[in-house]
Amino acid sequence: MTETAVPLQTPNPAKTSPESDDRVMLEGPHSRRRELRLLANVIRDFIAGFRAFHFCGPCVTVFGSARIPAGHPYYDLAIEMGKRLARLGFTVMTGGGPGLMEAANRGAREVGGRSVGVNIVLPFEQAPNRYCDRIVTCRYFFVRKVLLFKYSYAFVALPGGLGTLDELNEALTLIQTKKILHYPVVLIGATYWRGFLALLEDMVKAGTVSAGDLKLFLVTDDLNEALEHIRKHAIEEFKLLKKPPRPSRLLGEEVLPVVVTDR
Repeated sequence: MTETAVPLQTPNPAKTSPESDDRVMLEGPHSRRRELRLLANVIRDFIAGFRAFHFCGPCVTVFGSARIPAGHPYYDLAIEMGKRLARLGFTVMTGGGPGLMEAANRGAREVGGRSVGVNIVLPFEQAPNRYCDRIVTCRYFFVRKVLLFKYSYAFVALPGGLGTLDELNEALTLIQTKKILHYPVVLIGATYWRGFLALLEDMVKAGTVSAGDLKLFLVTDDLNEALEHIRKHAIEEFKLLKKPPRPSRLLGEEVLPVVVTDR
């Protein structure tokens, strides 16, 4: 797949307006009519996501900082992770933005794999990257996170900030509470995540986190170990679908093409 083989698709180019903002949604009660308009916006976001990603194949969601530029060692690491996930047969899904999200999408695209993103409307930083074969731009953070989790069989956390921590902890909470199956979670960068691990160990000592919860994820600097962990605990354990659902021509649905290379 070349960079222009599949055009960038934006089935839901969200517009910033008072009626489509998380702040308005969360600021308290509104009139019934306005609440219905907000609910309609939420439904539109979900429908756009369902239509865009239903036939994208099994995904691995990669979390990571939007602020790390090309040329940084973490950026190169994310590119390599994207390539290896694509070669393993997964669609690489990210938050669709710049930085390490862009790098993971870029890696998948460069080897002919499937690359998709779930972008979010923000006043800064979060423009959709050009390496996604399909991208949905959401008005609401919670819709975006549902889509990131709904289609994924594994989660990879690269170095990142508050947004990455939010997404990582949501993945761990969903697994811990059995709201989703125990899909593999991999944290790349042992030095970077050292403080996070120390905090969790302190929480175990305080009795607020179970010691078993520390086994919900793997921390490693070795991409071979990370990919083997995902292969064993996602592909083998959960028997990924051999036959994807059939798209409907009537509804204008189509499967993303994929021709993975070794380059």
